[in-house]
Amino acid sequence: MSPNDLPVQSCPDLKSKKAIVTGGAVGIGYAIARALAAQEVTVTIADLNEDAAIKAAESLPGSHHAVAVDVRERGSVDRAFTDAVEKIGGLDILIANAGVSTMRPAVDLTDEDWDFNMDVNARGVFMCNQWAARRFLEQGHGVITNTASLAAKVGAPFLAHYSASKFAVVGWTQGLARELAPKGIRVNAVCPGLVKTSMQDREIQWEATLRGMTPEEVFQDYISQTPLGRIETPEDVAGVVVFLCSDAARFMTGQALNVTGGIYTT
Repeated sequence: MSPNDLPVQSCPDLKSKKAIVTGGAVGIGYAIARALAAQEVTVTIADLNEDAAIKAAESLPGSHHAVAVDVRERGSVDRAFTDAVEKIGGLDILIANAGVSTMRPAVDLTDEDWDFNMDVNARGVFMCNQWAARRFLEQGHGVITNTASLAAKVGAPFLAHYSASKFAVVGWTQGLARELAPKGIRVNAVCPGLVKTSMQDREIQWEATLRGMTPEEVFQDYISQTPLGRIETPEDVAGVVVFLCSDAARFMTGQALNVTGGIYTT
C-alpha cells in the first residue's frame, strides 16, 4: 500500500456522524476530511480560503459542506460553525487542524512572527474547541481532536515560536480533556512529524537558506531523521485521527499521540 493511500480501517460507529475540520482544504486537514468521509461521516471543511474549501468539499464522496473561517476571530468562528451545524444537521466531531508557521532564528523573531503563530495555532484551537465544547456539553457527547506537532514535544531550531504555540495546544488539550471527561467528552491531539505538505515545502526553502544547504539536502535530512525511512504523508496522520474519533479510542482522552515515523521525542 502506498503511504498516500487512505487508511483502510473500518469504523462503523462513525457512520452518519457530523464533523468540522478546520484548515481542511489542503494538506493534513484535507487528508483527515477524506478519511472521515470514507467512514460515511458528513464533513464541513472550514478554511480561510473559501474557494479551496468548496473545491475540497465537492471532491469528497457523498454530500459535504464548506465554510470560510478565520480561526483568529471569534465572530468568524461563531458564524462559520453555526452555519456548518445548520447545514449538516449537527456536530459530533471537531478536528481543530488549522495551523501556520514561519521560520527565523529566535533572536531575530518579530512581534508579528510571534503573534501570527500564536493567534492561529493556539488561540484558534482555543476558540474552536471552546465553541464545540459548549455544544457538546449541551448535547451530552462529542469528540475533539487537535493537530499539534512533533515541535510540541521538542523545541525546534528556527521554530521556537511555532514550538511554543504547539506546546500550548498540548497543554490546552490535556486541561480541557480533564474538565470534559466526567461528561463523556473526549479531547486528544496528534503530533505529526515531518509531513509532506505545502507548509513543509515553504519550510524547506526557509531552512535551506538558514542552514546554508540546498532544499534537496534539507529534504534528505528530514528522511534521515525518520527511523521508518521515508517522509511522512498527510494520510499517515489521518488514519490516527480517525482512530481517535472512533469508539476504538473510547477510553483515551488527554493524549498527544506522536505520529512521527519514530523520530525521538519526550
